[in-house]
Formats: sequence, C-alpha cells, structure tokens
Amino acid sequence: MRQPSRLVCLAGLVLALCALPARADGVDEATALLRKGEATQALNRVDAFLKENPKDVRGRFLRGVILTEQKKANEAISVFRALSEDRPELPEPYNNLAVLYAGQGRYDEARRVLETAILAHPGYALAHENLGDVYARMAAQSYERAGKLDPKSTSARNKLKLIDQLLAN
Repeated sequence: MRQPSRLVCLAGLVLALCALPARADGVDEATALLRKGEATQALNRVDAFLKENPKDVRGRFLRGVILTEQKKANEAISVFRALSEDRPELPEPYNNLAVLYAGQGRYDEARRVLETAILAHPGYALAHENLGDVYARMAAQSYERAGKLDPKSTSARNKLKLIDQLLAN
C-alpha cells in the first residue's frame, strides 16, 4: 500500500497558514525562506521568533510545517498535538496531525483526529477528504488481510485493486 499523498497534505499546510491572521514578522520571513526551499534557515528564523513569542499560533504552526518538510515527523507531531491542545477550535493542526499519523500507518489515530477537526469546523473540506482517504486505506488493509487469510478468494483482491486505483487518483 502506498503512503498518503503529500500533495493534499502540503496544500492543506499552505492553505491553513494563509487562513491565520497575517502580519509582517519573523513568521513571514520564515515562510518566504521555506518557499525558497531554505527549510533549515526557515526553521532557525521561526525558532528565533518563537523564543520571543512562544504562544504565537502562526509561528508554532509554521514550525510544524517546516518539520514536516524536513521529514521530522515525530517532532512535527509534537508541535501539532500541542497546538491542537492549546487551540482546540482550530481544525488545521488536527488535519496536519492526522496526515502525519497516516504517513506512519497509524490510520485509527488519524481517523480520530480528523473527526475532531470536523467537529471543530464542520465545513473544513480538506479534513473530510483526508478522512475519506484514511477510511480507504483502512479498507485496503482489511482487504489485504482477507486476501492473505483466504488466498483462493478473488473478491478481496478485486476490491483491493479498486481501492488502489481510487487512491492513485
């Protein structure tokens, strides 16, 4: 089974950053550095900003985005988990946390977190889409298990092929 699409995840990260209040500061500078592909410098800049503004939502969120880009999933999970605990009304940290969980194959945790995001913001389309992807991946796991338990059955194999085609789009 393939890993979750990074495209949906990254689009959500960028959109979520844009949805938060804007002001010219270290977060904007770090965002510009990240867009230029300078993730290490962006992390340094946002960390310096957060030293003086430790509760800043945009800075904390961007820190999680940068860590995700650097493939430091466990550190990013810690950032998004803390942010979702401090600001439970924001759906974006939950969504990003779920994408990271799904990337680690932790689909049940991803499902729970996405359901929380949807409770926080029922109109958050990306969380609904990602929840559908998580359910599809969970179904694929079940069909794989069924195929191993009954290798003669073609039903589970056929359903798994359909889900793989669905997730490939």
